[in-house]
Amino acid sequence: MTPEVIEAGAVRLRPFRLDDVADTAAACADPVTRRFISGMPDPYTEASARWWITEGAPAAWATGGAAYAIVDPATDRLLGGIGLDEPVAARAQRQIGYWVAPWARRRGVATAATRALAGAAFAAGTARLELLTHPDNAASQRVALAAGFTHEGVRRAASRGRDGGREDMIAWVRLADDPSGPTDRLLPDLPDGRLTDGVVTLRRLAPDDADALHRLHTRPEVVASRIPPVPPTREAIDRRCRLAESHWLAGTSADLAILDAATGAVAGGCALVHDEPATGQAMLGYSLLPEARGRGLATRVVHLVTAWAFEIGLARIWAGTRPENVASQRVLERVGFRHEGLLRGRLPGAAGTRVDSVLYGLLATDPRPR
Repeated sequence: MTPEVIEAGAVRLRPFRLDDVADTAAACADPVTRRFISGMPDPYTEASARWWITEGAPAAWATGGAAYAIVDPATDRLLGGIGLDEPVAARAQRQIGYWVAPWARRRGVATAATRALAGAAFAAGTARLELLTHPDNAASQRVALAAGFTHEGVRRAASRGRDGGREDMIAWVRLADDPSGPTDRLLPDLPDGRLTDGVVTLRRLAPDDADALHRLHTRPEVVASRIPPVPPTREAIDRRCRLAESHWLAGTSADLAILDAATGAVAGGCALVHDEPATGQAMLGYSLLPEARGRGLATRVVHLVTAWAFEIGLARIWAGTRPENVASQRVLERVGFRHEGLLRGRLPGAAGTRVDSVLYGLLATDPRPR
């Protein structure tokens, strides 16, 4: 590619210029920018920006990549940066990456720029574009989906963190003949960000839910139903809450916090795991804190989640319980699940034992009690 100006409606892509130094330094010194682009100098100063504009960006062009400033087409003010690197000529493959200045976020800047540069790259002969995002960077993952990229998997330890350790990265890919986006999602966002019947409310699990979720999943009766039946570490719960949005965007699971609608307090957790996308099937699991039990909340939760799941196109939801967990079985039956059988020794138990699982299923076409 050559460093030509690319017009993209709300944004323009052009080569960096020396009058971008101050804005580049301010944007790249921002904690969010630095958090997810570990290779940037630290601290990032105007000298760093000047080096990038006079040496770094030209080197990207010279080695077959691209380095564009994203600017406002009306004012020419810098809004961000976007580029292509790591060209693999034998595969006609490149990697695309971007950053957006704090004063330009949540305006669709990254999405517009990514679509525009992807289109130019494909027109120049690229067949495959990769976009790598940090697992914690849900905003960037949303950009990838909006720009037509598809979740492809996790690149283990693919990036060096600022602490010198290695960090996983999520791979998103768009091919030359893929639509420009948005990509259809297996698990769309909840309407208005929540489901509620006025008594219970469900929303996506968030980092601030870690205390309540750890208290829930370390209770003996909840541990007994975990796979394997051992209490999770606080680190594991923190990670689960932190990556809930990422897993939702990838279409693997909808991890939910259950709230008492009257008080807003966390009452438990619920997860819809998209275990068989090809067949339209998902697995449902749920549990409540002791103070929320015995009030019919679990039945309300399962009603809400299954209704939403069928609305977004799932065909079948299944749930498994331990044979002695009669309370959970009654919840499922009240919502319309049918007992489908006993799976002998399906789950790992304590001390190397195996535990049976009672299987329940609900189809989108099944009659459901009110």
